[in-house]
Amino acid sequence: MAMVVGRRGLVHLRASASRLAVASSLAPRLAAAPIFRQPALAVAVAARPYVTVVKYQREDVLEKLNDFRAEVFSTNWADYLNLVYNVPFWESELDKLTSIVQPYLHEDAVGKKFSEVQELMDVLYQCEDVRDHLNELAELCTRASGFMGTGWAAEEKVDNMDAHAALCAEAYEAILVKHPKFKPKIEQTIGHGLAVLRQKHKFKWGTMHRYFF
Repeated sequence: MAMVVGRRGLVHLRASASRLAVASSLAPRLAAAPIFRQPALAVAVAARPYVTVVKYQREDVLEKLNDFRAEVFSTNWADYLNLVYNVPFWESELDKLTSIVQPYLHEDAVGKKFSEVQELMDVLYQCEDVRDHLNELAELCTRASGFMGTGWAAEEKVDNMDAHAALCAEAYEAILVKHPKFKPKIEQTIGHGLAVLRQKHKFKWGTMHRYFF
């Protein structure tokens, strides 16, 4: 009975010794392992650009040019708010048209139509600049007359109003001579602007009789 107990104790001692040996062999590995493991950093891979080329047929280019010219020409250029809203989109569309029209610029029909579109935008910018200046001059005249024209709370008058009006009238005449095909749009913007300013300040220009002055 004593021998049996001794063998069992020896067995337990050998088992304990083996467990201690395993634990001691794993201890350095466990100690070296970090408590919190950080995720591995993903390697940044540059996105491969996707480039595509859309080729428009000659008829498509002409149709786009005609549609663009019709839209810009039919818009009321005297409405400054309308221009504020639409001109950025027109400029973006013109950039696209400039790109797609390049293969067909050597053709007479396409080249002529694109030249008309470019001239149209040039005239638009010139008319817009002069009309904006006329609107500012008219606003200053209104403020100088005071509250509802009574003279109360009136602001300072523009001393050289005659010079400003004469310069605007000269610009009006020059644009008419240089771009006669766009006379309706020039009259719509600068011509009417001169007529509005004439109601607030007395001056003369070449076609003032058209507005019964």
